[in-house]
Amino acid sequence: MSAVPVLGPEQRAAAWEALASEEFEVLVVGGGVTGAGVALDAVTRGLKTAMVEARDFASGTSSRSSKLFHGGLRYLEQFDFGLVREALHERDLAVNRISPHLVKPLQFLYPLTHRVWERPYVTAGLALYDGLARFGALSEPMPAQKHLTRTGARKLFPALKPDALVGAVRYYDAQADDARHTLTVALTAAKYGATVLNSAEVVSFTRVGGRVVGARVRDVETGQEVDVRSEVVVNATGVWTDDLQTLVGGRGRFHVRASKGVHIVVPRDRINGETGLILKTEKSVLFVIPWGSHWIVGTTDTDWDLDKAHPAASKADIDYILEHVNEVLTTPLGHEDISGVYAGLRPLLSGESEDTSQLSREHAVARPSPGVISVAGGKYTTYRPMAADAVDAVVEDVTRSVPASVTEDIPLLGAEGYQAMVNSLDRLAEQWGIGRYRAEHLLNRYGSMTPDVLALAAEDRDLLQPVPGAEEYLMVEMVWGAAHEGALHLDDLLARRTRISIETPHRGTESAEPVARAVAGVLGWDEERIANEVDSYAARVEAERRSQTEADDRAADAARVAAPDTRAVAVGRALV
Repeated sequence: MSAVPVLGPEQRAAAWEALASEEFEVLVVGGGVTGAGVALDAVTRGLKTAMVEARDFASGTSSRSSKLFHGGLRYLEQFDFGLVREALHERDLAVNRISPHLVKPLQFLYPLTHRVWERPYVTAGLALYDGLARFGALSEPMPAQKHLTRTGARKLFPALKPDALVGAVRYYDAQADDARHTLTVALTAAKYGATVLNSAEVVSFTRVGGRVVGARVRDVETGQEVDVRSEVVVNATGVWTDDLQTLVGGRGRFHVRASKGVHIVVPRDRINGETGLILKTEKSVLFVIPWGSHWIVGTTDTDWDLDKAHPAASKADIDYILEHVNEVLTTPLGHEDISGVYAGLRPLLSGESEDTSQLSREHAVARPSPGVISVAGGKYTTYRPMAADAVDAVVEDVTRSVPASVTEDIPLLGAEGYQAMVNSLDRLAEQWGIGRYRAEHLLNRYGSMTPDVLALAAEDRDLLQPVPGAEEYLMVEMVWGAAHEGALHLDDLLARRTRISIETPHRGTESAEPVARAVAGVLGWDEERIANEVDSYAARVEAERRSQTEADDRAADAARVAAPDTRAVAVGRALV
């Protein structure tokens, strides 16, 4: 078994052949973190598994979160102790065992604004939060809460207005690049033998005697279709759960509503602070989160019933974030400070409340039709137990005995040997002549696979040059993304394999052509295809910029969907 799976053009062709010719025990539909988690859980139990994703891995909710691995402090106020405990366990499991290269501890300040009652109230909540994390802790727990005076808090976060707080409490959570993490879960599933494909859309289901026994899957890149045979199909499509259930036929056992969360990204020098910040608003929680050389600020929490593939942030969303964060900052942020904006959709299980912030973050597993298992809801942090519960349901439908979940003991790709490589960071940097900070950046993206990534530059040292317009990344990462990580379009590389689309003022347009030319040899692009990819990406960025000037959701949605969809363009090109 290869230590580093290859999701490149040759593997893609072989995977399509496997889908058409082999019979699977589990077909997972959806390539977000839940679907990838289900694929990994199933294949590591010995089940013959395939996973298909209509767009790109993590192209939906799983690349547009707050980038946090956290227990969900606000759920304590809703007395949802079970959810918080589960999420804290998963947070610490990721930090300490499963993915230490991807999930990192992060300290937060909780500013206090009332002198008498608030400190004991917050203290009690954070003591419970820390206590739930320590209950059955896997290893040395994160530091406990620490109380700070106003002066002490402003030493850690000088950007806070003096009158914005009377003191603060510091506590710890964790963060991760959600798209990179989701991709790594999918790659790990591939390592253990799962057939994994993006740009593979389920267009119908196959039934025998009323039972679903497979699906017809279309290659979004070519338009070709194959029939896939599977004992069980798992619907792990997040906000598309109801759409897929409609395709299956019949009513689902639960319904999923989409709640839009918008974040802005600003350069690190715009806010003077050393920690994260959590602020309560009248509608949701607002985070100010360190993100490399940037800050992520968000989020909103509003109902969304428009285009699910490209949720749009409106000017009203951005103004809401700026208004609330500026209430506590000495130097206000303006629209001109924003490098990037992104909008994501939370898949919430429908409840009686019309307030999306009160809808359940618990997950649910159901059997809506014979041969189909649906899993939805939950939080990014709890993807692994969600997946395990879904596969537990799958086990009841397969025709042989299947062992229990083992993913708690399965490190993600790049985790094994990661700490030893951290200890040899200087040697790695010297070997490749890339500087210590670049080596560290790579280790926190690829872990112990970093030497494999850099080896692509052994015969072409130009690949060790920074990406034009995005100095934090190296060109070799782009080639690796195309050759090993299933990237098929510029958007895949600039928005998910890297985060150039939200981390640069040009949002990737200055990087697009050099990157397209660098990967053209791997992906077989000619000059016409290079130009089409660059033009399509530029149109996407322009549409997003226009949408962010519109006053409301409907106008923003209309502006965003006006841009041609890269994958739709790919199908049209293939069928000509």
